[in-house]
This record gives sequence, structure tokens and C-alpha cells, in this order.
Amino acid sequence: MAFRSPRVWLWRWRRNPLRRRADVVEGWVVLGVGLLTVLAGVLAGLMVARSVAQGLARERADWRPAVAHVVAEIPDAPAGRRHESHNPRGWAEVRWTVADGSVHTGRVRAAAGSGIGTRVTVWTDSRGHLVGSPVAPGQAAFRADLVGTLAGLGAALVPFTGGCLLRVRLERRRMTAWDTEWARLGPRWGRTV
Repeated sequence: MAFRSPRVWLWRWRRNPLRRRADVVEGWVVLGVGLLTVLAGVLAGLMVARSVAQGLARERADWRPAVAHVVAEIPDAPAGRRHESHNPRGWAEVRWTVADGSVHTGRVRAAAGSGIGTRVTVWTDSRGHLVGSPVAPGQAAFRADLVGTLAGLGAALVPFTGGCLLRVRLERRRMTAWDTEWARLGPRWGRTV
């Protein structure tokens, strides 16, 4: 069974005759990169999550339902290009009037077989253009949290990767210094005085 010494915390900063300058530099690099990684990830994640949540809340506040009427049914795709689905909804061209009195038309999904004149509820923005239905508050919070988490992880990856590259460079310099020292002292290794 191999003997393992207990792990010593903060060993890079303790006084030790074998401690090199490169060990101290690497200790500060590891500490700095760790703090920067956490800080960048948390701040970016919080900012992006707040921005997404505010955008979705603004959509919920601005988008309004409107009653539209089907003016034409859009035929299905040709039989050779049609993909089978169990969705009993098809495309229809609809017309609706917004609060300022202007009339708009557009294409929406409507129940299959909706005849001309059938009433359909559509969602419009402040200019009367078609938009999708707004995201529910619970879904908006989940989406904001998910996007914020992904953005935070992406932002934290930048300093972490930079720190790893810097440590690789420090390790190469350390190995080069060891090679130089060994070339100087190696030939004297077997000599006796």
C-alpha cells in the first residue's frame, strides 16, 4: 500500500526552500482565474437572464389577442410532397382589424376544414402585425433561467480556457528551466569529490 501525505492547503504561498518563483506565479494565476471564472459566469448569467425575462414580460404586456376571420383556405401540399401528421390544423389566410381601424391580413394555423368566415383568435403586436402567442410566466422564467445559465457557462469558459493556456505555458517554461539545470548539473551527477 502506497503512503499518501495529507493534502496541504495554500502550499504555494508557504515558506519552503524548494519553492520557486514559478510556483508562486502559478498559485496567483490559479486563484485569479478561479475568481474571474466565477465572477464572469455569475454576472453574465444574471444579466442575460434578466434581459430575457424583461423581453418576455414586455411581449406579454404588448401583444394582444384579436379576432380574425378566415378569408381563404390554403390548400395542402401536393400528395407526393406531403408529410403525414396527426395535427388537425391547416393554414388559412385571415383578416383582422386593429384598434386604429386598419385592416391586416396574414396566414395562420387554423382548425382543419375551417370555412370562409370562421372566427380565429390571433395575436398581434402594437403595430397590428401577427406574432405568436406570448410565453406564459412560468415558461418565461424557465426560459430566462436556461438562457442565463448557458450564457453564464459560456462566459465562464473564456477566463477558464485562458487560465488553462497560461498554466500550460508556465509548465513549458518550468520544464525548459529544469532541462537547462539538468544539462548543467547532470554530468556531475556520478562524480565523487
